[in-house]
Order: sequence, then C-alpha cells, then structure tokens
Amino acid sequence: MARPFRFGVNLMSAAPADEWRAKCRRAEELGYDVILAPDHLGMPAPFPALVAAAEATERPRLGTFVLNAGFWNPALLAREVATTDALTGGRLELGLGTGYVQAEHETAGLPWGSPGERVDHLRRTVEELERLLDSDGHQPQPVQKRVPLLIGANGDRMLRLTAEHADIAAFTAARTRDGGSLEPLAAEELDERVALYRKLAAGRAEPAELNLLVQIVIVTDDPGAAIQPWLSRIPHLTEQQVLELPIVLVGTLDDIVERMRAQRDRFGFSYLTVLEPNMEVFAPAIARLREA
Repeated sequence: MARPFRFGVNLMSAAPADEWRAKCRRAEELGYDVILAPDHLGMPAPFPALVAAAEATERPRLGTFVLNAGFWNPALLAREVATTDALTGGRLELGLGTGYVQAEHETAGLPWGSPGERVDHLRRTVEELERLLDSDGHQPQPVQKRVPLLIGANGDRMLRLTAEHADIAAFTAARTRDGGSLEPLAAEELDERVALYRKLAAGRAEPAELNLLVQIVIVTDDPGAAIQPWLSRIPHLTEQQVLELPIVLVGTLDDIVERMRAQRDRFGFSYLTVLEPNMEVFAPAIARLREA
C-alpha cells in the first residue's frame, strides 16, 4: 500500500516574533504536517526558529530542511538537536545535507572542500550524531528515542549514505553545478536515482519515507503562459520539458492533485515539501487529498 501523504513547508523569510508565529499558525491552519527551516546565511537560524514555531502551534512536526553539514561540529550539533527536541516536545525531524553554495562557506570562513570531502564530512557527522544521541550518558537528552533523520541526496555516495542511515530519503531532483546552481532532473533521470536508492536500501528492516522538494506551484488554466517567467532560468529545456519536471506542479487544481498521486505511484514520493512562497497556493491541493 502507498504511504499516506505528508506535506511540509520550508519557511525561508525572516520575520519579527509575532509575524513568525502567525506564519507558523497559518501553516498549521492550511494543513501542513511539517514546518521546516532551511540553513542558509541570510535566512533565519533554524533551531530557534523551530522552537518559536513549536510555541505557536500544536500539531505540526518541526524540521530542518536541510542543515548544511559543513556549518556544524557534530558534538555541538548533538547538543542543539537534543535541546530543540526537548523544547519542541519531541516534534523535531533532523534534515542534513552536504551544502551546495560555496559562497556561504567562504562568507562564514569555513572550508568548502571537494564534493568527496563534503560527503565524507556528512558521513562523519551522521555517524557521530547517532553515537552521541543513542548514548544514555549524553546530556542533554532528546525526548524522542530517535529523532527522525532526513538526508537530502542525489549522487551515488549520498544515496548510499541515505539508504544506510536516513528515516526519510529526500530527493533533491537536481544536480549541483559549479558555483552552487542546481540543474533539475527530468523524470527519467529521477527514475534512475530512485531505482539506485531502492537497490541500496533493499536490506533495510523498515523502508524509509520518500520526500520530494517541489520548486514551482502554479494553479492555472494556462500552464504554458504561467511557466514563461521560469524558462529563462532553465534555458536548455523547452516549455513542455519544464512542465514535465517532477519538481514543477503547474496546471488546474485537478491536474496538480492527479500529478501528485501519479508521482507517488511512479517514484514513491509520499512526503512533499513546498517553499514558503507557494504555501498558500498549494494548500487547496492538500485539502483535496485529505478528502480522498
């Protein structure tokens, strides 16, 4: 049986306390299951933002989407995770990735390294976090016996790490280019990535939840016209190819709902994340799927 859908929203814009809490309450009202915070310079610091979100809401889980592992020392991160899990009443979901924006590391005075070195650092971080947080002697202690781990991945080594350790496998559906830009994957390319992950995860005792970050959501009767402003950002793809990207949901509400069901059947994506600018426009699709 297919997993039930879950929906997350990644809140990226800084706001004063009252405005931030109101935004989080609105996400809860709209039916989002997870309120998420990214880990980029110029955006809110993730852990205090999630604690404030927990104070403003009752139902949603709170997650990082995703922490830039290069910003974090594993021992200090374990302290942050345990404290935040306690302060949110055991609602934390920890998302980790290698990071992909070199300029952020340079601004922070942190080493960037090669892709292989960044994956190595993420693996060490994951393994040390598990060792520390699984220890009865670690202080502080998280509320949850295991804080669910999400890893954002696309490359072979990252998919292997995800298969070995993650409770939630988040597919970026994009490849990283020099300078920190992302190039989206076509559906056929994503098929291959998901197939490799499933092969690597074949021996798991419990299957992971599969996540997709949706970049564009537009409800419209004219998809071709609606997608025009985005074409210059992806100049190597035609209008139709952009509309067919897994990370793009453009069409009528019925079209979008059917597309999400089809992608769950094809790829296994039951947990979908949207960006903050799409929070309101995506909400009717959540309501429609809740009724099904």
